[in-house]
Amino acid sequence: MERKQLAPGVHLSCDPAEKLNRCRISIHFTFPAQRDTATAHALLPLVMERGYAGCPDMTGLTKKLARLYGADLTVDGRPMGANRNLCISVTGIKNRFALAGEDLSQEYTQLVLGVAFHPCMADGAFDAEAVAIEKQMLRQSLEDELNDKRLYCMRQTAREFYGDSPMGIRQEGYLEEVDGLTGADLAAAYEDMLRTASIELMVLGCTPDETARIEAAFLAELDKISRRPQPMAPFLAMPRQTTVHKTEYFDMVQAKLCMAFTLGQPMDLADLAACRLAMALYGGSVTSRLFLNVRERDHLCYYCASSFQSFTGSMTVSSGIEPGDAAQAEEAILNELADLCTGPITDQELEDCRRGLIDGLEGVEDSLSSLESWYGMEIIRGGAITTPAQARADLAAVTVDQVRAVLRRFSLSVSYLLTKKEGPYV
Repeated sequence: MERKQLAPGVHLSCDPAEKLNRCRISIHFTFPAQRDTATAHALLPLVMERGYAGCPDMTGLTKKLARLYGADLTVDGRPMGANRNLCISVTGIKNRFALAGEDLSQEYTQLVLGVAFHPCMADGAFDAEAVAIEKQMLRQSLEDELNDKRLYCMRQTAREFYGDSPMGIRQEGYLEEVDGLTGADLAAAYEDMLRTASIELMVLGCTPDETARIEAAFLAELDKISRRPQPMAPFLAMPRQTTVHKTEYFDMVQAKLCMAFTLGQPMDLADLAACRLAMALYGGSVTSRLFLNVRERDHLCYYCASSFQSFTGSMTVSSGIEPGDAAQAEEAILNELADLCTGPITDQELEDCRRGLIDGLEGVEDSLSSLESWYGMEIIRGGAITTPAQARADLAAVTVDQVRAVLRRFSLSVSYLLTKKEGPYV
């Protein structure tokens, strides 16, 4: 992957990905999350994906993508700690596979630039009908959150854990604000993003000549914007605190338990390989302690897994349990963490987890989406960009002591339980 700066706050990353038969052009906008525009930024990708000024009709857009040999357009938003990322991507077959010699990369370029820089707007507002339709979809999604108890428990845990910090701004938006959003509100959030966001143009699977043409077209669009790029929010972490226990009661069969842990200080990128292996050992793989012991041996849960968020220096353990087993399950989850910190770790379990992670990293270069996801995360994290090969080498060098050092830094902040009303756990 090659990367160069095109303008202040604007970079181009490219990789010819010669072994793959498809190419991908993406534009990433990354900016600090703001509470007052959170719901607008949750709605924005939904509206932008419906079309652009050159192809405002969804039916027409679908036909256009079909004519481009089934090309794919996606617009999505995702949280990155205290930042938000909006990404517009077009993926399709390479030029050399076009049956009639079409210049497909040029078509993809026009499409991604059209969506990014020429959305369907009139009189300073997004199309009212499109906004109304997508507001209904967003509202339905937020209202349905409670029906997915696993998702609801995880989000409630995060809300309790992050509180009013920038990391706690909801990526999914706020239900009470959806009805009041207008096309003008959405346009204001969009225009602010264009002016202030860090922008990454990622071109994968294209030849150098094609990449140069894409770069020129992109810069021509950028020249029309008065930019004032703002720095991205740095890595943050919640401070250590006395553990907070929260319980909500529902008419449900399977209880949900989610536990949030903090490092207490921002993540050090030098520890990233050790963190990856620590998560695999603790609860991120089928050979982990939580899976083999809490789930398989002790039969305390239907599922139990851990995940780590580098941008926020936090770890989450999510599990599905019998209502009466909540206290025992929490104790077992904490005991497994303590055992990894102080007890023996066999060479066999360490290498099983290490091999699993390395095998997974072997596949990063096998798809454009994986390549983009990998390098996109590396870029947003800052610092030197690590290749998958370098990450595999780093994993191979991680020691047991490094794993223990990482795990010892975690402390439990929030334990959130959803259970039946007659459940004994408080």
